[in-house]
Amino acid sequence: MKKVLVLGSGAQGSTVARRLDLEPNVGEIIVADYDKAAVDHLVGMMKKAKGVKVDASKEEDIVRIAEGCDMIVNALPLIFAKNVLEAALKVKADYQDFATGDNIVTGTEDNWLNGIKYEYTHYREEFKKIGKLAIIGTGSAPGLMCVTAREAVKYVDECETIYMYVYEGVEAKRFLPFWWSVVTAIRDMDDDAYVFINGEVKRTPAFSHPVTKIWPEMGNRPVTLCDHSHDEPVYIGLNGKEFFKGVKNAFFKYGGGGIEFAKPLKEAGIISHDEVEFRGAKFVPADWVVSILPPAPKTPEEVKEILDEGLEEDAGAFVVEAYGKKDGQSVMVETHVFAPGVAESYELTGMSAEQYLTGQSGFLFTKLFVNDKMDQKGLISSDMLSDAQVDQYIKWAEELKITMETTVNPWWE
Repeated sequence: MKKVLVLGSGAQGSTVARRLDLEPNVGEIIVADYDKAAVDHLVGMMKKAKGVKVDASKEEDIVRIAEGCDMIVNALPLIFAKNVLEAALKVKADYQDFATGDNIVTGTEDNWLNGIKYEYTHYREEFKKIGKLAIIGTGSAPGLMCVTAREAVKYVDECETIYMYVYEGVEAKRFLPFWWSVVTAIRDMDDDAYVFINGEVKRTPAFSHPVTKIWPEMGNRPVTLCDHSHDEPVYIGLNGKEFFKGVKNAFFKYGGGGIEFAKPLKEAGIISHDEVEFRGAKFVPADWVVSILPPAPKTPEEVKEILDEGLEEDAGAFVVEAYGKKDGQSVMVETHVFAPGVAESYELTGMSAEQYLTGQSGFLFTKLFVNDKMDQKGLISSDMLSDAQVDQYIKWAEELKITMETTVNPWWE
């Protein structure tokens, strides 16, 4: 029987914890957060859990509550990733997070990218030494998106290019530009994007290289997506030879209301993270924007209130295109992911569609751990599962109403 520590009682942490409560192989769950009231509320809905308060800014505090745990699920903000990784090493536990890279290394030209490389080297070796596994980037994107890309490349013998698309088509009647973390959204909107071109990871300006797509799930109307700062092109670029049939190019493109809202703000410098001076006072524009934007709904009550007001639209697209060769012929593999919308997600779990997809997608990696399906040692990202693990993930995803449909068509270069 497994003992699991879930750090964070927000949307992702609470989803993982409640799903773990239903797993026969899990004997005890510790839910920990700085917000003890939120922890107690969550634990009150579970059978196998106990709640504790933790100050994740102190590595020793994490170690104290993690002693004896088989696994640590890190659903805390990125700033705490290094402390949780170090704590997992000290207590000799497996590790999982939803996103990482920030604050792993500092003072370099690109802290995030170098943080990922450092995790692939330093922490990979450190977890190997203790015979444990750490897996990073396990939400919906990255996470489910990486699994979807792996599924798509099964249909080619060699891969040239992978495009990953997310279009957020959910629109409330109230002003709500983001259905996920406003802090993370504004940071990503301000950052240059990562792309993998001709075998090299590069940066490209945010909102650049727009493309127009027509998909059935968006009512066959044209939608526009553009380059966006995300993990997947880096993961796939660094691991393309072994896991993606030698892929040479990889791109992540994002579209929807959030992009349409943030693009003019970016162009005006209003979401800049650089300090500026105004009338003798210094401030960071992005911090001010975050402070005045409405937060994404977190509780069932908040989601219900939005639904009761009515939605303008409840749609979205989650698509991977893989271009390559099959039996000597050029083909394009197109894999679409389908998942519950806001209304159905609320009916199923009391969550928004964003919370549902990210939380359930992350939980499926945890489920692989607690059911002894993860036999790797060291550190991997979510694109580095074995073929058998990918197949098992997809099978379990179907049970949660997260399904994939793939078509293979000729491609004329």
